[in-house]
Amino acid sequence: MDFEKLQVWKRSARLSAELYKAMSDLRDFGFKDQMTRSGLSVPSNIAEGMTRGSPKDKKHFLLIAKGSCAELRTQIYIGMDIGYVDKACGTRWIQETREIAAMLSGLIGKLSNE
Repeated sequence: MDFEKLQVWKRSARLSAELYKAMSDLRDFGFKDQMTRSGLSVPSNIAEGMTRGSPKDKKHFLLIAKGSCAELRTQIYIGMDIGYVDKACGTRWIQETREIAAMLSGLIGKLSNE
């Protein structure tokens, strides 16, 4: 399956783009870099994994994507606490990371049954 057709890839790529736009004016470059990197890692690892040949390789990269999603969620919480991330926007992003993680779990489970 082409990764571009996967809803989880589309949603995570959209979230990554949103993060870059929202963080563009943040002057704490270390925090901005870490947050945008973890956000970018999710769709990137989905893409890499889905182009691999074996289900084991696919699963490996999807697990990395899921871990990056958890890392991003942590950074969103911290960003909200320190005033870098708007509460309403952060709350929406947290929900989106939860749904993306659940979608990744489902895809991983599907690959485990192959």
